[in-house]
Amino acid sequence: MPSERGLRHLRHLSLGKLQRLTDAGCTALGGLRELQSLDMAECCLVSGRELAQALGTARGTPPPLTSLRLAYCSSLKDASVLSMIPVLSSSLRVLDLSSCVTLTNRTMQAICSYLTHLSVLRLAWCKELCDWGLLGLEEPNEEPALGPQSHAELKHQASDSTDPSPQPQGPSLLKLQALQELDLTACSKLTDASLAKVTLDAITRACKQLQVLDVAMCPGINMAAIRRFQEQLPQVTCIQSRFVGGADLTLTL
Repeated sequence: MPSERGLRHLRHLSLGKLQRLTDAGCTALGGLRELQSLDMAECCLVSGRELAQALGTARGTPPPLTSLRLAYCSSLKDASVLSMIPVLSSSLRVLDLSSCVTLTNRTMQAICSYLTHLSVLRLAWCKELCDWGLLGLEEPNEEPALGPQSHAELKHQASDSTDPSPQPQGPSLLKLQALQELDLTACSKLTDASLAKVTLDAITRACKQLQVLDVAMCPGINMAAIRRFQEQLPQVTCIQSRFVGGADLTLTL
């Protein structure tokens, strides 16, 4: 196709807010073998199926993407993201899945398995994310809202470093050791158990480069956990915690 040949050296492509763009339009992306930055934010009809195939190995080596923005792609599902993540280049540094509201812990764990060189990860408004998904713990048999006893047990596992039970049984956020920015805004199922676990483990072996954390509008995370996190990770220069514990607060150091 002449147009595809003419653009084969394209490195940066922004298709954001093309709300009539569908999966069929993603097939041509497979010919852009030098593409480094792809922005498809707010392409709400794109489910990711054809995008995963275009970025995959079926047509050769994946493009050396360093940035992929799929924020507000409301049709994006776990299945298509799971097929896409393993074929993304290890050069990927920025991944934005904000407001892809149907994505679950399966996507989170795939990210932690394959995209360990990420420096920016945005998962704002991904409301299905839970503590166990971030921590790499075994999925509970049932996943209703945590009652007082089960929440206390999870928090104990997350904060007691002498208890062997909290050791990750699968990929966890702690594998993203190059992470500099993490956005978990409005991930309403997260609690201070996950934040405490990240804090304790990050001191010695992970997240040493983290500079920006956004947990705004996460009602399960309290201000005491925010302060504890800051104490344990003094290199964090900005913590967005608006409406956490009823407060509207941003800490910038």
